[in-house]
Amino acid sequence: MGSWVILWSVRVGERGQVTIPKEIRERFGLGPKAEVEFSVIDGSIVLKKAPKKLDLRKWKGRYKDSFAELGYTSVDRFIDDLRGR
Repeated sequence: MGSWVILWSVRVGERGQVTIPKEIRERFGLGPKAEVEFSVIDGSIVLKKAPKKLDLRKWKGRYKDSFAELGYTSVDRFIDDLRGR
């Protein structure tokens, strides 16, 4: 994907809020409740769509028996073994 510079002027509201123009929201998939990140780079404010967070709770304990069959008491021990620790 190429480098794009989009200039759009909007006003900051009394509570510090801005409305992201519809065209930009649609292009970057920013729907209601989307999380974004702000950073300051070379004196400019940069807004980026936050990466999705994985909910790993649903995987907890799912492979416990498989690791036990391999002789491991935990996933951490298996990973340490893979890494040669």
